[in-house]
Amino acid sequence: MSFGHAPACDIRLNTALTPEQRELYQDTRVIRRLLAEAKTIAVVGLSTDKTKASNMVASYLQDEGYRVIPVHPRAESILGEKAYPNLKSIPFPVDVVDIFRPNTEVAGIVDEAIAIGAKAVWMQLRLYDLEAAAKAQRAGLSVVADRCIKMEHGRYSGALHWAGMNTEVVTAQRMRR
Repeated sequence: MSFGHAPACDIRLNTALTPEQRELYQDTRVIRRLLAEAKTIAVVGLSTDKTKASNMVASYLQDEGYRVIPVHPRAESILGEKAYPNLKSIPFPVDVVDIFRPNTEVAGIVDEAIAIGAKAVWMQLRLYDLEAAAKAQRAGLSVVADRCIKMEHGRYSGALHWAGMNTEVVTAQRMRR
């Protein structure tokens, strides 16, 4: 029996981007900086259903100390926070716009993120638009695409090691916020 590299537990398998695209939109320095500096994360497409990925991710982010702002056109509140129908309705600054909407809606959400002066857009696993990502970067926003913000937080905080994931992070120190 071999206990060598276990591909099923390799975090790199969670992306569809080419190596060149990963360099542009999965830069570990950008990811670590966003996770360390962000305080307010607007989650576009945050579901009211606790079994949906967006709700689980947002709940995790709240537990980790981030202020999560739900963006949902019909909800009054989600996870104890007032919900807003769109990004432009949020009356205070947003650090990161985390996108949980279909690829066909990403470009419009990126346009709104640029318009409100967000510092970054985060396009969740398989929910990305590379043209919109490039537009966001040209507008001065940091961009992460085809990565899960919860998994990346767990990767750099040390939490995924306990689940047996090869995070490619070797350190004895926890991420500081």
